[in-house]
Amino acid sequence: MSVMKDQVAIIVGAGPSGLSAAAALRHLSIPFLVLEREDCFASLWKNYAYDRLHLHLPKQFCELPHMPFPASYPRYVPKALFLDYLDSYVKKMEIEPLYRRLVESAEREDGGSWVVRARNLESGEVEEYRCKFLLVASGETTDPNIPGIEGMGGFPGKAIHSTEYKNGKEFEGKNVLVVGAGNSGMEIALDLANHGARCSIVVRSPVHILSREMVSLALLMLKHHVPLYIVDGLLAILSRVAYGDMSKHGIRRPDEGPFLMKVKYGKYPFIDVGTCGKIRSGEIQVMPAIKRVSGGVVEFVDDKSHPFDVIVFCTGFKRSTHKWLKGDDYMLNEDGLPKQGFPNHWKGKNGLYCVGLSRRGLYGAAGDALLIADDIHSQL
Repeated sequence: MSVMKDQVAIIVGAGPSGLSAAAALRHLSIPFLVLEREDCFASLWKNYAYDRLHLHLPKQFCELPHMPFPASYPRYVPKALFLDYLDSYVKKMEIEPLYRRLVESAEREDGGSWVVRARNLESGEVEEYRCKFLLVASGETTDPNIPGIEGMGGFPGKAIHSTEYKNGKEFEGKNVLVVGAGNSGMEIALDLANHGARCSIVVRSPVHILSREMVSLALLMLKHHVPLYIVDGLLAILSRVAYGDMSKHGIRRPDEGPFLMKVKYGKYPFIDVGTCGKIRSGEIQVMPAIKRVSGGVVEFVDDKSHPFDVIVFCTGFKRSTHKWLKGDDYMLNEDGLPKQGFPNHWKGKNGLYCVGLSRRGLYGAAGDALLIADDIHSQL
């Protein structure tokens, strides 16, 4: 084991949340070190995101601290331009993460310092770091999650997680089942249909359908402190007018409003960019929950069965913070999310913080980073 010199602050994770925290600390001249298990920053965007991905919110809600998007960028920034922005951001903010460092433990010593042990995945050696302030920025999207399904082991076709999906070119003419009706699942289903796949999507639970314009209006209203119930009520009316009754196509609306559900459960509304039109036309079929898989046939809870060549799991992620963060019984729960609700979610005790875990996207991560940097600065 090699022991490194003490640090003022250590940031675990070099995704947009970690980069936001690093830039906020840099702006206040607070020394820091960033540890990242992958071989690059923003690895989810660089290595595991599908080609047609765009930021779902207008660009003014997705900027990282101290650097706006270029004026030439479109309102909804595509993946390639967002990566260009991050490249420029890292250079401007002089952020130099230590890559291929897998944090195996972080615990607080009796003397008050945090001790972080990280395995160097190149050398295999465990490196030890000490710091006064520890920032958990490992994100909401840590480890791909594929649920256990009866018979899945015998499926002869291709089964992948959304992190392995790039585009639908290779699936033209194939029967493809998308599991998961979040924004990634809905957009991947659209991409598959556009590339000539015979696509179906599993929608197990009621989901709100909103357009980009509806979301922009809602964010503007919330920014001006319009009560949540009024915003949700207006969105429900606009959604019914725009999309009609989608229950006849297999999509039910929840009883609670879209932004209330986001606040209470972290469940995002589906932001439609063309998928609903494909569902209404029959180009994308909506299926209920899966009961079991038998060979190349998937049986659903309505007792109907259909053959598929490919299954794409858009079933989210699990967080691994609980595996390495020791002695934290006050900031994060077993799922790796803050125990405290917004707006006090970011601050733990004894110099422990979390960035980007408020389920408020890039906007939330940027806000967390600025609050944390100010709080550390006040202590120094």
